[in-house]
Amino acid sequence: MSRRPVIGIATQTLPGKPGERQPCWLMGRSYIEELRKVGAVPWVIPLIPHDPDTLQEIFDRLDGVFITGGVDVDPTRYGEPKTELCGTIDPDRDAVEIALLQHALNRQLPVLAVCRGIQILNVTCGGTLYQDVSAQVPAALKHDFFPTPEQPSRKYLAHDITVKAGSRLGHILGDGVVPVNSMHHQAIKDLAPRLAATAFAPDGIIEGVEGRDDQYLVAVQWHPEELTETQPGMKRLFTTFANAASAA
Repeated sequence: MSRRPVIGIATQTLPGKPGERQPCWLMGRSYIEELRKVGAVPWVIPLIPHDPDTLQEIFDRLDGVFITGGVDVDPTRYGEPKTELCGTIDPDRDAVEIALLQHALNRQLPVLAVCRGIQILNVTCGGTLYQDVSAQVPAALKHDFFPTPEQPSRKYLAHDITVKAGSRLGHILGDGVVPVNSMHHQAIKDLAPRLAATAFAPDGIIEGVEGRDDQYLVAVQWHPEELTETQPGMKRLFTTFANAASAA
């Protein structure tokens, strides 16, 4: 790459504790490290939806957008009331990520999204989500392999995915069947019209989507940043994204 691309990453709210800490914005290190390793310059974005002018100044300096995992998307964003099936939400994060994605889509900037990222991308483009896969999809596999003291590894390969032949994702991963980790309880329900589904779990849950035009727009339901050392295809997700952002 002749120029290091600047990649925008929205943060997540860590609530304050009286007498202990003020509210914080945070983001996991593994996302930042994987972008840095492929030559990108990560730009961590504060959650300030009340200040669109400052956000726009940040957005205008970006060459690409990376949307990470995190808490649940507020169901009101896709026209449903929040039920007991939905967990913790972060309205400020929803607002900033939707604005960030709309900017990227309008400017044709490269986008890579993982886990929650595929969900907020689908919502931004007009789709909906299952608030809880296990409760709303009768034949669903277990998808919520969240780390615990007994099973702490985020690298645990929970199930295979089948990747559509001829898709951008298929070319990147280099195989039609790929083992992945799985740390989510929500998933795409109604796919947004501008997105194409390109990977599926054995139970039919959508695990990968991409745009229908030439824009680099790729999203996956798993966490590839945890698998780059063992699966070359996961590393290529980051290198192809960084290369596309460098050329943007």
